[in-house]
Amino acid sequence: MNQRTLANPIKARGVGLHTGHESIMTLRPAPVNTGIIFRRIDRNPPLEFKVSPNIVGETMLCTTIVAHQDGDKVKIATIEHLMSALAGIGIDNVYIDITSDEVPIMDGSSSHFIFLLQSAGVQIQDAPKMFVRILKEVAVENDKGGYARFKPFAGFRLNFSIEFDHPAFQETAEKMTLDFSSTSYFKEVSRARTFGFMKDMEMLRARNLGLGASLKNAIGLDDDGVMNVEGLRDKDEFVRHKILDAVGDLYMIGAPILGEFTAHKSGHALNNQLLRALLAQPDAYELVSFKDAKPPIQYGSSKVLL
Repeated sequence: MNQRTLANPIKARGVGLHTGHESIMTLRPAPVNTGIIFRRIDRNPPLEFKVSPNIVGETMLCTTIVAHQDGDKVKIATIEHLMSALAGIGIDNVYIDITSDEVPIMDGSSSHFIFLLQSAGVQIQDAPKMFVRILKEVAVENDKGGYARFKPFAGFRLNFSIEFDHPAFQETAEKMTLDFSSTSYFKEVSRARTFGFMKDMEMLRARNLGLGASLKNAIGLDDDGVMNVEGLRDKDEFVRHKILDAVGDLYMIGAPILGEFTAHKSGHALNNQLLRALLAQPDAYELVSFKDAKPPIQYGSSKVLL
């Protein structure tokens, strides 16, 4: 199991869910041990953001990475769906050049990003793929009844439960378990869209959030139920999207995780706090590779080039 990058560069254009800003995003191959690096190429000189839990600066309704340049606070918002797709295909090294301050939302899921990455193809590199293996339990919680924790596990398992007082959630599952592999990720969570409540829109717009949201890139919920004419893509789409988000947020650690993740009423903030809590305990994890053994996580071919 070796590291992976893209076989070819590829571009996408779209609008940001929260800023409403249009951007062009170019994904490019990167050498071994580069990691995932976002680049604001509209800055002079271009500003790099190397993926790490410590560069997450804002977590209200999305994961936003932050850096500083010439006294300016520079951001890239809503990176979680793209990060989730990169985790799903197992990309270790990539440059992500972007011309604005938010990753395009596309259709609100990670499926468009999966298609983009598969179209570019995957290049197998001459270096072992590294994994973060959980060695002991690490947990965090908030004052709203939410919690998130890691436990040792031979693979990557995600257990997620949600709790919303809304009619639409009475007809859908409130918990789900995903035993992660490329196949299970593509099939079970990659098409699940983000969702939002119309009653919150006025508050969001006042905070310059949700400016690019529409029923084309999110599930809208009014007082009675789902507003989208086409309905849900899956009856459990809400909890499936929360797992999609968690996969992306946890990939901010820079490598696939080997362990069991369990969360209740968690979001981007708690997911990030859990990673920081893990890194603060060096005896709670180790870096491992599987150069001469079958890894516990299986990745699809995705037009692999050797």
